[in-house]
Amino acid sequence: MANITLLEKALPIAPLKIAALDSCKELGQKVNDYIVSFRQNAVEKWPDSASIANYRLENYLVDSACPRFGSGEAKGMLRESIRGTDLFIMVDVCNYSLTYSVNGHKNHMSPDDHYQDLKRIISAATGKARRINVIMPFLYESRQHKRTKRESLDCAFALEELTAMGVSNIITFDAHDPRVQNAIPLKGFDNFTPPYQFMKALLRAEPDLKVDKDHLMIISPDEGAMHRAVYFSNVLGVDMGMFYKRRDYSTIVNGKNPIVAHEFLGDDLAGKNAIIIDDMISSGESMLDVAKQIKERGANRVFVCTTFGLFTDGFAKFDDYYEKGYIDRVITTNLTYLPSELYEKPYFVMADMSKFLALIIDSLNHDITIGSVMNPTDKIHKLLEKHQKNQR
Repeated sequence: MANITLLEKALPIAPLKIAALDSCKELGQKVNDYIVSFRQNAVEKWPDSASIANYRLENYLVDSACPRFGSGEAKGMLRESIRGTDLFIMVDVCNYSLTYSVNGHKNHMSPDDHYQDLKRIISAATGKARRINVIMPFLYESRQHKRTKRESLDCAFALEELTAMGVSNIITFDAHDPRVQNAIPLKGFDNFTPPYQFMKALLRAEPDLKVDKDHLMIISPDEGAMHRAVYFSNVLGVDMGMFYKRRDYSTIVNGKNPIVAHEFLGDDLAGKNAIIIDDMISSGESMLDVAKQIKERGANRVFVCTTFGLFTDGFAKFDDYYEKGYIDRVITTNLTYLPSELYEKPYFVMADMSKFLALIIDSLNHDITIGSVMNPTDKIHKLLEKHQKNQR
C-alpha cells in the first residue's frame, strides 16, 4: 500500500490520541488496534529519538466520558492529559442504542444528544490539544443540507459551529451532499466513500459473481445517487441504469414528500445481476421498491450496497423481500450502529471500515497525502484481477 511506505518515511506532527465517544467505542477500539499494528514495525527502523518517544504505544485511546446528572444535563470529561497532542474525536450520531435518565425516565440518545456530547469533549480539549480533528462518519444533519422555502440550514450551521470551537479537520463518509463544505471553505473537510470495501465484501460473499457487461449492472435508485453509480460503473467497466422518483409535492409524510412511483432509465436487465448503490437506508422502503422493480424486469440477483444502514422501520420488510427473492444481499458498513440481530440475517454482509479509518487517521497525523486513500480505483482494479484469477 502506497501510504504505508509514506508513513514509514514521515514523522507525526504531534503525538496521536483518539477520543472515541461512547457512541463509537467498538469502532474506535478496532481503529486503535490497526494503528498499533501499523506502527509496531515502523519504529524499529528509526534510531532512538525524542521526536518519536510517544510514537509507538499499546493504546492511543483517550479515557473520556460525558456523565449525566439526574436532570439529563451532562458534562464532557477527559481523564488524562491531551496537551500538545493531535486529537481525533470519533462520534456516531446515529447510535440510538445508548440511553440516559431524565428525572427517572429512560431516554434514548438522539443525533442532537450525540452532537452535544461531541461539543462537550471539544470544549474540554480546546486550548490543550495541538490540533483537534472530528471523525463523524454520518455527517450530523446532512439530510438538511440545503434550504427550500423557509427552512433551517442545520448542517452548514453545525460545521460553522465546530470550526468556531477550534476544530481543524472534519472527516466524514458519503455526505448526502458534499457541497455543504462550502460553509467552511477555510477549514479541512474530507469526504470519503467505500466502493472498494463494498466490492471486497460482495466478492467475498459471492465468489462466483462475474463482473462484466454481460452479467452485471449498476443501478442508481434516484438522481441523487448518480455520481456514486457513475463512478462504480466506470471502474468496474459495466453498464448503469437509473431510477427517478416521482413525488407528490402537495403532501408531506414523515417530513418528506411521498414517492408516487419509480421510473427506470437504462438497458435491459434480463438475466443480469444488479448492484443498487446509495448513501443510506433509512426506512428502506424506497430501496426495496427499486429492488422489486429490478427483479420484475428479469434481473438475476440483486445486491444492495449502502454506506449507512439505519433501518429506522426495522427488518420485517427486508426479511419479507429476501424470502420472496427480491433481494439477495444487503451490504452496509460498520460506520454507524448496527443492532446485533442484523448480524443474524442471512442476507446481511458487513463492509468493515476500521482499517480504512485507521489509515486515514495515521495519514493525517503524519501530514502526508491522502490522495491514494480518497481514490480507490487502483485498489478495486487489483481486487478484480485477483477475483478473475480465482474464477479460472
